[in-house]
Parts: sequence; C-alpha cells; structure tokens
Amino acid sequence: VQLQASGGGLVQAGDSLRLSCAASGRTFVPHPMAWFRQAPGKERRFVAGINRSGVSTFYGDDVKGRFTISRDKAKNTAFLQMTSLKPENSAVYYCAATSDFISSSDRAYQYWGQGTLVTVSS
Repeated sequence: VQLQASGGGLVQAGDSLRLSCAASGRTFVPHPMAWFRQAPGKERRFVAGINRSGVSTFYGDDVKGRFTISRDKAKNTAFLQMTSLKPENSAVYYCAATSDFISSSDRAYQYWGQGTLVTVSS
C-alpha cells in the first residue's frame, strides 16, 4: 500500500485546512487509516483514526471537536478536516494505514505517507 498525503500549507490561527491521503496498491481491502503529526524536536503523535468502514472514528484529546477524519472508500482516500487551527497544531502531518486495528501507537501502522507540512501562524 502506498500513501500520498497532500493539502498542507501556511494558514493563520483560526483558519481551516483539509488534508487528503490517497491510497494505492493493495487497496482492494480497505485498511484502517490514521493521521499523526510530528513537530520539530517532538515525538510523533496520534491525531485521528478511522476504521475500515468509516463508521468509527477516534481522536486525540487536543483535537476533539475541531478535527474530523473521514474516508471515501470508492476513491481510497482519507481526509482530515481541521478547523479552528492553533499555532501549536503546526507540524508535519503523516497519514498511515494498518492491516490490523486502529491504534494511537504509531508502531501499529505498516504503511506511511511522506508527510505534509502544516504551519499555523499566530
């Protein structure tokens, strides 16, 4: 499975941004997918995850109510809609997929996209 993340950019605090993650390769069976982020000098952190069907979603505590993860199974694409962005949300955002179950641990994911940079100015 190959993942291609896109949609990052420079925005101001309070703005919204939508990230996309297109999956290709062995996508005949949808994989649970997730977004992680990594700020300079910090560990990679779980942001949001979505199960195979798209029915169940999971969020990190600091983004609940502001970020929404979704997926379009027909297009093998996952999205992360981010609203009310804060400077502390600035990071490289990575999409990931797993053959197992959604987890907040990055060790559970076998497939990773290249990352897309989100910068939120104050």
